[in-house]
Amino acid sequence: MIDNKETLNFFPQPVFKYKVDDFKEYNKKLSKYIYDLKEEDKSGILRSNRGGWHSKPFSLKDTNSIQHKFLLETTKYVFDCIKTLGWKLEPNKVICTEMWAIINKKDDFNIIHTHPNSYLSAAYYVKAPKDCGQFTIENPHSISRHSYPALERKTEFNLKVERIEIEEGDLLLFPAYLPHGVQENKSNEDRIVISFNININNFK
Repeated sequence: MIDNKETLNFFPQPVFKYKVDDFKEYNKKLSKYIYDLKEEDKSGILRSNRGGWHSKPFSLKDTNSIQHKFLLETTKYVFDCIKTLGWKLEPNKVICTEMWAIINKKDDFNIIHTHPNSYLSAAYYVKAPKDCGQFTIENPHSISRHSYPALERKTEFNLKVERIEIEEGDLLLFPAYLPHGVQENKSNEDRIVISFNININNFK
């Protein structure tokens, strides 16, 4: 390889991975809330989930509810993400537009998708047993997948798909345009994920 060269890296695609403080306490209460929702609405809705159960949007107005407290807890991570991206942070303009949960049993998965009309999206792992499926992201530069030569080794320049190992308490934050999904749950236990979308209201 030639040494006297300069490599200019443009347009990286970030996924920020945090470990939520006190996640075990949150997860106990969030699990109960989510399973209670499922009892009230066994059908749920269909979005990216194939199999499994997808909740309707959470009710976030009750300030004493576990889902509202969890939303407040995630704020510091959202703000950190915004600052790391170099976006202007005005806390009163940052809003969670929707939050929901997905319970995936054995062999259930989520197809690759994006979250239109949002700036950031998130995936938080309430329950993540071993072999429950990796979080998958695809290169959003779709033209790079049309034609390319054989690869000698994997580098940041030739990635088409990447997979992330996850554990309970992990919070992933990423640009909402980034194509993502979750592989099949190959464990015999439920995988429980909370997802939400973040917008910045530029009209306030």
